Amino acid sequence: MEKVKSTFITIVASLTGFCLIAGTALALANRLTEDKIEAAKAAALQEAIKKVAPEFDNDPSAEQYKVGLAEGDSLTVYPAKKGGKLVGAAVETNTKKGFGGEVRIMIGFDADQKIVNYSVLEHNETPGLGSKMEEWFRTDKGKQSVLGRDMKGGALKVSKDGGDVDAITAATISSRAFLDAVNRAYSAYTQADANSGSTAQNNN
Repeated sequence: MEKVKSTFITIVASLTGFCLIAGTALALANRLTEDKIEAAKAAALQEAIKKVAPEFDNDPSAEQYKVGLAEGDSLTVYPAKKGGKLVGAAVETNTKKGFGGEVRIMIGFDADQKIVNYSVLEHNETPGLGSKMEEWFRTDKGKQSVLGRDMKGGALKVSKDGGDVDAITAATISSRAFLDAVNRAYSAYTQADANSGSTAQNNN
């Protein structure tokens, strides 16, 4: 009986020790994985900002601020500065009007309120159709490209809605969604943020 009791205690102790070691190992692995994921996200964010904003020498992500919109939500603005002077910004924007749901993009504006570039961060649009937004709106063909567009002229619209931007062939809904995200970004860019220490030019 004593031998059985001793064996049982040994087994419980061994299992307890194993669980403690396994738990610690899993926690450490999870922590390391989280750190890598966060580092990858930070690198991707920096790359997206660098791709779309005018040339800068500050750290836009360190000076980021939120701007509330009329719809009730807010967008993040990453101010781009050179020599201490605001030269534009990258704006992380989104819309829920996509054919497949939410569309998220990073788009850059210069000090003259012109579009510098954009990067599609996330979308669920139809492959081969709406997914073409990743390149369509920067292609210099017809009225496809939005690069260099002066946003002071008003909100961008597809030609079917009375605008002057060619929609993606057979993907008008996705095109409208993309332009909605751009227009929302511009609205955020033109608003002053009291905590940013910078003021984007107003569209008055």
